[in-house]
This record gives sequence, structure tokens and C-alpha cells, in this order.
Amino acid sequence: MNHSLNRRRFLATTASTLAAPYFLRSQGSPNSKLNIGCIGTAGRAAGDIEGVKGENIVALCDVDSANLAKAGEKFPGARRYADFRKMLEQKDIDAVVVGTPDHTHAVCAVYAMRSGRHVYCEKPLARTVSEVRAMSDTAAKTKRVTQMGNQIHSHSGNNYRRCVELVQSGAIGAVKEVHVWAGAIYGNKTVVANPPPPPATLDYDLWLGPVQYVSYRPEFVPFHWRHFWHFGGGTLADFWCHFGDLAHWALDLKYPLTIEAEGPAVDPELVPIDLKVRYEYPARGKQPPVKLTWYQGKYRPTEELGPLLDKWKGGGVLFVGDKGRLLANYTQRLLLPEDKFANFQPPAPFVPDAKGNNWHHEQWIQAIKTGGKAECDFAYGGPLSEAGLLGNVAFRVGKKLVWDAKTLKAKGCPEADQFIQHKYREGWKI
Repeated sequence: MNHSLNRRRFLATTASTLAAPYFLRSQGSPNSKLNIGCIGTAGRAAGDIEGVKGENIVALCDVDSANLAKAGEKFPGARRYADFRKMLEQKDIDAVVVGTPDHTHAVCAVYAMRSGRHVYCEKPLARTVSEVRAMSDTAAKTKRVTQMGNQIHSHSGNNYRRCVELVQSGAIGAVKEVHVWAGAIYGNKTVVANPPPPPATLDYDLWLGPVQYVSYRPEFVPFHWRHFWHFGGGTLADFWCHFGDLAHWALDLKYPLTIEAEGPAVDPELVPIDLKVRYEYPARGKQPPVKLTWYQGKYRPTEELGPLLDKWKGGGVLFVGDKGRLLANYTQRLLLPEDKFANFQPPAPFVPDAKGNNWHHEQWIQAIKTGGKAECDFAYGGPLSEAGLLGNVAFRVGKKLVWDAKTLKAKGCPEADQFIQHKYREGWKI
């Protein structure tokens, strides 16, 4: 079946949906409800639907008819679609939630924003750096309210917010070094020798979306696509936007200057289990340059943490300042050395608290209604996502990247382009 949408038809739809009603709604009463369309209905997407269910769920889209039917039972008034492009033709949709695999984030989000809809998109923003940049550029151009779905930013009992305050108030002095690690393991997926055909409920061609065709494997759907370069970026892509977020937020980091990685031999299909990436970020105003190291798999900051690492195995962030250190994860924080900070009085809170565990979604909704902005909009989530993805690029080319963020080029390394730039199959473009 040919699922390519007629280009003239889509452009006509885009033009009409950019009309005033969407702009008027974004400035309406905070008490009025938005009409939301959801692309993806299972797994992480189901959590996102739960986060916005207080609004009007008017459309559901999923390439798996079984998932779609299950979600439809909860929202019987919502229209159902297999193809998100068809969903975007539904004129009463104000905002769109994208909870699909990474390789379809960009087309879903860019098409939605160009059609006038506000967008909430799961992390990382996309599979490639060029797609991420297209998303953040489109958000800026269309002036849509956006939010990247790295929910830990707003969860964690406000732990991240208190950590940001400690760093930004100077509790540990000037920070020139950061260590970030994750406990999740991707890349260890074995594949069956003789894969069966796709399930009858799955439209595999639509699931592939814009990426080049590869034959179906049961390992791809629904979760383990994360293990394969063709669709995702493994542990680094999946967890950088949670743990790297704290470093970017607290230190006002944006684009790295250099990226260098080490790990096992590069597999053309599978992401690495073990990976270590060294980033160098420039000075920001009065803040000094920062060297940030990422660890996954067998790699850990053992030298920097010693026996403390046994208690912080799952993942964390270590800020190294000239007056002390801050160790943190999603829910805990510890100033080091402990005896020095035994009587330490933290600064009065100045980062506004999250208002409950659903605040990441609710903040986006309120920003749409009041004409505000969300904390993890694409202007913030874009550079954060790009940095994580560049670690994978450095690993795959086996060279230290000297990064030009303006041109999306690794200087003197043209072979990196194949992993930076997206290449869509016929019928798809952004």
C-alpha cells in the first residue's frame, strides 16, 4: 500500500490549519479545554495520554490496530487513525502529543507544527541531529508551544530543582567538570534467524515511516527498536535527556565544542552496550568551560566516586566544583565532602516547584492556554538532544569531533555527515 500523502493536499491542509483559530485558542481562558490528538497510544505514549486526559482527547493514532482499539475504549469519542497525516486533517485539533519511536518523532512533530498545532514530543526529540534542528527551527518559526517529554525534569519531588539551585548559587564553587552515567543497558538484543511476518494488527510500512525500508523483525516492535541504529540510539539517546538534562540545566550548557567516544568495535546494526563519551563545552558568561564525561555499561566514574559508586549504581550526575562536589540522581542529592557540608544551609528556593507528578504535561497545557512557554520547549530540548546524539556520532566514526553547531558539521570529518543528516525514503520529507 502507498501511504505517501499527496503533497498538494497536505500543503493545502497546512495552510488552512495555520489560520487564526489556533492562535486565538492559545490565548483563551486557562479554564477552557484543549482538543488534543495523540500519535502513539501504547507504552510511553500511554503515559503521555494519561498526562493530558484532563483535556479533550479528540483523536487517537496508532499503526497497530490492537493498540488503537484498546486506547479507543478509554476515549470513545475520539476519532481513530492509522496514519498521523490523516489525523492532522482533523480541523478541531489544537495540540498534538507524539509518543512514537524516535525515528518518526520529527515527521510527526514538524508536520503538526506546520499545520498550526502545539506539540508535546517524547525524548530524545529525534533520531538524528538534523531532524532535531528541523524541529527546534520549526517551533521557533511557527511560534508553537512545545515541550520535550523528559518528565524527570519535573518529577523527582523537585530534587532536580534543588540541585540546580545549589549549583547556580555557588554552593560548590565554579564547576569545570561533570560526570554523568546511566544504568540501563541496550545493545544486547539477539535477533531471530528466520523472522515471522508482521502481526496482522501492525501496519509495518507506516511504522517504518520515513526511514529506509528494512525487513520486519519481531525485535523491533514494540520496544527493542532502541537497540538498533536504524531506529534509535541506545542507552545514550534514551537516558541522556534525563541525566544530561540536570547538567545542561544547572550549568546553562548548550552546544559542545568537541565530542570524543570510546567503546567496543562498532556494530553496523546494534548500538553499543558499553560507551564512554567526553564532551567539552565553552565558557558561558562568567562560567568557565566544562568537561563532561558520559558513562554507560562497564564504564563508571570509579576514580571520582570510589565506594560511593556502590550506592549510586543506577545512574547519576557528579558536579565537581572548586569548593566541593554535588552528587545527584532522580530523587537524591549529596554535597561532598560530607563533613564540610554538615552544617550547610541551602539557599532559599528560587526555581519554582513542579506542581505534582503530572506537571510536565500540565505545564505545557497551561502555557498553550496562557500564551506562555514550557521549561523543556524545543529551544531547550533541541540542544540537549543534539548533544546526546553527537556522542553516538563520535563513536560510530571513531574520531574526535570538532563541532560547528551553526552548520551541523564536524570540521574535517565529512564521514560524520552520514550519521548527522537524515535520509528519508521516497514520499517523506520535512
